[in-house]
Amino acid sequence: MYPGVHAAADPDKPAVIMAGSGETITYGQLDAEANRVSRLFREAGLAPGDHVAWCLENHRNFLPLMWGAHYAGLIYTPISSRLTTDEIAYIVDNSGARVFITSRYKAAQAAELVERMDGVELRLMMDDVIAGYGSYEQALAGASPEPLEGRVAGTDMLYSSGTTGRPKGVLSAYEAVPIDEAESVVAMMCVLLIAMSDQSVYLSPAPLYHGAPLRFTMANHIIGSTAVIMERFDAEQFLAAIERYSVSHTQVVPTMFVRMLKLPDERRLRYDLSSLTSVLHAAAPCPVEAKRRMIEWLGPIISEYYAGTEGNGATFCDSEQWLAHEGTVGVPITGEVHIVDEATGEEVPA
Repeated sequence: MYPGVHAAADPDKPAVIMAGSGETITYGQLDAEANRVSRLFREAGLAPGDHVAWCLENHRNFLPLMWGAHYAGLIYTPISSRLTTDEIAYIVDNSGARVFITSRYKAAQAAELVERMDGVELRLMMDDVIAGYGSYEQALAGASPEPLEGRVAGTDMLYSSGTTGRPKGVLSAYEAVPIDEAESVVAMMCVLLIAMSDQSVYLSPAPLYHGAPLRFTMANHIIGSTAVIMERFDAEQFLAAIERYSVSHTQVVPTMFVRMLKLPDERRLRYDLSSLTSVLHAAAPCPVEAKRRMIEWLGPIISEYYAGTEGNGATFCDSEQWLAHEGTVGVPITGEVHIVDEATGEEVPA
């Protein structure tokens, strides 16, 4: 599944809502924009399996761009907008990206990067143009909204944080799978573990260049639900967005729990959160006290998974499991658990 399937069935259904501005992109609009992006890439000479990269904030164009790269069968790398110029240049070069896209928000660094992207054949900027970059909007305006023939699904190649050296691109073996046959493990997980459906409303409060926000938001569009995107996280605005958009599902990191719990009660408890049915968290260890307080506040709707960008295993636990064994990250849902003694490096019984 992909946005075009839902666009055919219900073109006016919201696919993306920007939480701050309220700007809405319907499934019909998302699919048409993604088709234009895919044709732009194809006209630039890119074929399935080629690589593109972009460095953006949570921009209104982020998801149409991502789906356009996916429709074109490309390998795509969203780059953190918080990296240094040296770090961005390294990832663009290391990934082999032939196209680089950014926005006015990153104009200063974009100017510094022009002479440091020897392998890049096309540079585009959203919202403005500077020397060395063409206009993303103008390039897209001339592209057809009709789908490419013989489409195959693209895939992401995200980079590790580089804690043990340079960041490393994480890419499974690329196969040119017809887009109608492509499957998403994350989408299946959303349906089976947190009961997401095409009636759900998902709130994404984190930067979309991170693996979980990118892949879970993409999963929403595979399922056919609505994704509400926060331009940036703010604890109280997060609660306000749940009330405003009747959010049913969200995914957070533990620091967001902590920030919400630090709000004065008169602000934290003023919002109607009754639409929430699932709060998923991951990415870092969660303080036991913070999680206990969140369950006391929201009820047993909080679940957790532990996994990595590499997709080499994952665990999951719901509130009931966690309350029975505080601090647990649950049981494996993919892969096999191996416990290693830190002192000896030897495996010990599970």
